Amino acid sequence: MEKFGKSQSVTRVEDSRFLTGAGRYVDDIAPEGALHAFIFRSPVAHATITSIGTEEAEAAEGVHLVMTAETIAAEGVTEGMSFTVMKNRDGSDAAAPRRPFLAEGRVRFVGEPVALIVAESLNQAKDAAELIEFEYEDLPVHMELSPAGEPLHPEHAPNNRVFDWGLGDIEGTDAALKNSARVVRLEVGDNRIIVNSMEPRGCYAEWQDGRVHLAFNGQGVWGMKAELTRVFGLDEGKIRVTNPDVGGGFGMKGMPYPEYFTVPLAARILGRPVRWMSDRTEAMLTDNAGRDLVTMAELGFDEQGKITAYRVHNICNMGAYCSNFAQAIQSNLFARVLTGTYDIKTAYLRCEGIFTNTTQTDAYRGAGRPEAIYVLERMMDRAARELDMDPMALRRLNFVKDFPYKTVTGETYDVGDFSRVLAHAEKLADVPGFAARRAASEAQGKLRGLGLCYYIESILGDPSEGVQVDFTEEGGALIYVGTQSNGQGHETVFAQFLSDQTGIPADRIQVIQGDSDLIAKGGGTGGSRSVTTQTNVTLKAVRDMVEGFSAFLADEMGVSAEDISFDDERFRAEGSNLTPTMLEAAKMAREAGREDLLIWKARDALPARSFPNGAHFAEVEIDPETGHVTCDRYHVVDDFGNLINPMLAEGQVHGGVAQGLGQALMEHVVYDEEGQLLTATFMDYGMPRADSMPWVHFETEPVPSTANPMGMKGCGEAGTVGAMAAMGNAVQDAVWSRGVKQVDMPFTPQRVWEMLRDAPIAAE
Repeated sequence: MEKFGKSQSVTRVEDSRFLTGAGRYVDDIAPEGALHAFIFRSPVAHATITSIGTEEAEAAEGVHLVMTAETIAAEGVTEGMSFTVMKNRDGSDAAAPRRPFLAEGRVRFVGEPVALIVAESLNQAKDAAELIEFEYEDLPVHMELSPAGEPLHPEHAPNNRVFDWGLGDIEGTDAALKNSARVVRLEVGDNRIIVNSMEPRGCYAEWQDGRVHLAFNGQGVWGMKAELTRVFGLDEGKIRVTNPDVGGGFGMKGMPYPEYFTVPLAARILGRPVRWMSDRTEAMLTDNAGRDLVTMAELGFDEQGKITAYRVHNICNMGAYCSNFAQAIQSNLFARVLTGTYDIKTAYLRCEGIFTNTTQTDAYRGAGRPEAIYVLERMMDRAARELDMDPMALRRLNFVKDFPYKTVTGETYDVGDFSRVLAHAEKLADVPGFAARRAASEAQGKLRGLGLCYYIESILGDPSEGVQVDFTEEGGALIYVGTQSNGQGHETVFAQFLSDQTGIPADRIQVIQGDSDLIAKGGGTGGSRSVTTQTNVTLKAVRDMVEGFSAFLADEMGVSAEDISFDDERFRAEGSNLTPTMLEAAKMAREAGREDLLIWKARDALPARSFPNGAHFAEVEIDPETGHVTCDRYHVVDDFGNLINPMLAEGQVHGGVAQGLGQALMEHVVYDEEGQLLTATFMDYGMPRADSMPWVHFETEPVPSTANPMGMKGCGEAGTVGAMAAMGNAVQDAVWSRGVKQVDMPFTPQRVWEMLRDAPIAAE
């Protein structure tokens, strides 16, 4: 990878700042004297609002403002939250009911914002919230994942169905399944999770001379800036949005929330800065949740085991309103990898979204791709059992082998060697030794299972990105990037990449991100897009630099510009003893008054997406007496193409696997029949800890992408995409001999113990 980076495992430079408490998160940097905001939220899941009494709260000590929906209207703000709207199968638009910033007329989930209280201190704001007289009349609560029950939005979704979307050849799929030698059917549940980023959401806002500055801990500033422009009717020049250090995002922080509008409005009304920070239970109640769908899948096979057709029908929980990307997650994005790594010529996907009196769902690490792969890989495992075939042989038989390959849902896989990656993973996981390990577990009264998932992921997001490189008087460089780190290590990666291309020492490069005043346009972070888009445009900027400096150096070196080359460290030309580095060339340009050579801007777009893929092997041991599941061994071989920093890529995989294992083993959102969240603290909501995790053995088998000049493929979400099905298949393998034919996440001790208790085949 010499041409496009040294591929060195450089430790993260930002970690010393984070680990010594020097991180600058949004709650650390609020302006001095900022007022504190607190949100009064609905205590019930569904009700008609009869009155909101705010008089006592407004008169409370330290209180400056109590904002309700009436306040917002009086300020001339008429817009609500925006979101993607899909098309139904019949061509009509999906339901698009208004989502207000503060409840209007009705509340639809526990935690919905009703009023914003602003006071001198947070405790004063909380005390005032206790004085709000919230009167309401209960309505029936709808919690079922079905188009029925009391409508949440009667005028828009009278049966609570948000959309009924489809993609593919429905008639051809029906016919192919009918004519198949075997059809395997399976219903697969995908449990709702709470994201629980280390840092909850927060923001502050301040106005000066009619210009607003919103700082929030998100995944990019430009989408939020566009939303503020829309809602407040301001020119773009009147808005500045910044992201400071961000303690985890995972898709959940990739979209606007009501607080990012009500806090700036409160600051405008009061003429003072206003800050807001969520606490943990508030986050669990209000952060967009992930997953939450049920899928019925059917996979047809011919007599040799080749797939003939694939039909999928999923029903997904949208929550009480449509969040930003929500309608697209289990429909369009699920479809991106519907057929996975397999040569499936005929397929159909139907997706129904349902309103319920719960918190909204939206993107969570992988956003539709983990859900699709989870279904498909559980299906392949079940098919191998019903067809009496080895699960790896069945996959190899059906792998796509000729590239480029266009899937039935319109994706074009540029490259791949799935059999080679699987062979590498099979060796790494010591699959031949599994029988002996199983026998050893059985000798101790334990059950052991081996699960495989072969995943593929489609990189999402804007394929275009911008960059700016400034050479400083101090002899270094600033690189302004349009992506946004939430903890992925961008400060290290992008400095390292620019250093690799220019020879500028990495410790003399500063990465600037997350400020709409400094960076005019950017795509933010999401869908594993950052590394491919940002390095692609950085290469373009470097090419421009080399060309510009070569022209400038021609006279100095006594040669023509065409005779000058740059070897990633120095400019050289035959016949000249002058061999300046990039920084030396910049210093010469500054001394010559060539300011035009000190700032370089570029924008470029990738011609196509890349498709990271890989094989995950999970090995579990189950204690049938307690139902406790231990993930004993975990091995991953990924095809990420070329890597800039293998250590950071491995860290991304470890984190992704942890989130996948967390969902598989313990994470589960539980509501009661009245819509009250029962898992609203870490006392009740299970999270993976160090003793829950095996060591994740990670290796790569690169097949460089042709969709970008670096040959890279994204890696941020891949660990999660593969982990869920590997765990599901491993647990199913462990209990299959007991006659348990259906297992669904999460595999908690109680659930697994009950499966085994009710199993048709008793332990010997």
